[in-house]
Amino acid sequence: MTEKTTDDASTVLLVGASGAVGRHLGLQLAAAGVRVRALTRHPDRARQRGFVQGDLRDPRSLRAAAHGADAAFLSWPFATAEGAERAVAALAGEVGRVVFLSSAAVRDAPGAGPHSPGRPHGGIEALLADSGVRHTALRPYGFAGDALRWAEEIRAGGPVRGYGGAAGLNPVDERDVAAVAVRALTEDGHDGARHVLTGPESPTQAEQVRIIGEAAGRAVRWEEVPRGAARRRMLTAGWPPAVADGALDSVHARIAAPEPVTDTVQDVTGHPARSFRAWAADHAALFR
Repeated sequence: MTEKTTDDASTVLLVGASGAVGRHLGLQLAAAGVRVRALTRHPDRARQRGFVQGDLRDPRSLRAAAHGADAAFLSWPFATAEGAERAVAALAGEVGRVVFLSSAAVRDAPGAGPHSPGRPHGGIEALLADSGVRHTALRPYGFAGDALRWAEEIRAGGPVRGYGGAAGLNPVDERDVAAVAVRALTEDGHDGARHVLTGPESPTQAEQVRIIGEAAGRAVRWEEVPRGAARRRMLTAGWPPAVADGALDSVHARIAAPEPVTDTVQDVTGHPARSFRAWAADHAALFR
């Protein structure tokens, strides 16, 4: 851990306040005595306390929203980095530091292919480095909350059907990502860091489903489907073919080589990362 440098007058612009991490980050920053400006595109919400109007795709409004803030938390909700150069420039011209919610898929450089899951995050990391602003990248492998995609099947009492039940994944609790972000936004010692964030173990997808079932008091099992069937389901849901193939390739790779475990949450925050079992217990009602 590093020495805190933020006082009670500090202000953070929060981009993505309603996102998986942003919801927790706003609360944790406020609890730490930091003033939060939550970016919103909606005029009615912007009139509410704690919100400010602006749009990531409108650098003029983004610059105005960031003016006078000490730091910014940036999440990028778009599939490509189009418009990111202007957004990064707007933030870099107004705030002293930026913490970016990136992805462990980046691996220090964007992927080689145009549909690599490391894009657009790798490109945005590069833009931040080139901008000269003090910045930190948070690289989660995945979020524990991603398991909510199984909630409908579990509530219906049927099996969870999917590809790669034996794939070892290491989702991190969104609350832990937010806690790391608070440190990076309010302490020195994180400039240029690429914080790879995981939970304390890498349960397989089938194990995750079983853990959720135990927490929710339901008998739940994983039902493996062939890759081709999984791909067709993804395409029907609107996934671009190349992106679907990349995601399936990633899952397949984790059958032989589970996602690694890092100690970053412990090192940065001083408390161990929450387990997937703890997340399931806290969210069991959503699966009943």
